[in-house]
Amino acid sequence: MAKKQGTKLCKHCKTKIPAGAKVCPNCRKKQGYILKWVIIGIVVIGIIGSAGESDDNAKDVTTAKKENLENTSSQEKKKETEFSVGETAEYKNVQVKLIGYEESYGNDWGKPGDGKVFVFPEFEITNNSNEEISVSSLVSFECYVDDYKTDFSSNAFMAISTEDGKQQLDGSIAPGKKLKGVLGIEASSNWNTVEIYYKDNVWLNSNFSFEIRR
Repeated sequence: MAKKQGTKLCKHCKTKIPAGAKVCPNCRKKQGYILKWVIIGIVVIGIIGSAGESDDNAKDVTTAKKENLENTSSQEKKKETEFSVGETAEYKNVQVKLIGYEESYGNDWGKPGDGKVFVFPEFEITNNSNEEISVSSLVSFECYVDDYKTDFSSNAFMAISTEDGKQQLDGSIAPGKKLKGVLGIEASSNWNTVEIYYKDNVWLNSNFSFEIRR
């Protein structure tokens, strides 16, 4: 007849277990239960983290797309308001074309200062509106040479009108008619860029600009 095995109390859960047992069955059961929920918790946290990363990535992609659209829009807007030699800009049914430009060291009627040269941008303005418009070289235009504000030169106008017979860009234009003329600029002899802004009138900001690169 087998000898009856004695019992002892588990030092952790105080449950009676066989005296020779090395592991408490009750504790093992509880540990397995806890481990199960720990694993489930880790899996859930991992899923939530992945979802958060996906959401952040989606936000990053959306932000990038938005920035690209804004940059594209800005570039298109810039292209629509900045023009160069040979191009025509239109504003309120008025077309303004930069035909070209000339350089000159003047004549007896007008000479630039030392180390300077006259620059004569030539424009053609077409009035396609239903009203007469007025153009003034001093009021309708603003000039910058290599980013520095530059006033138009009366000496330059004297030189171009007596030498080439070209007229200053001033006058009234009837509906359906055109005006051709030059602006007179005195610039450094090593100038690189001339920017000319056309304005509807003196009280409005520049509507568009023309850029001349040497």
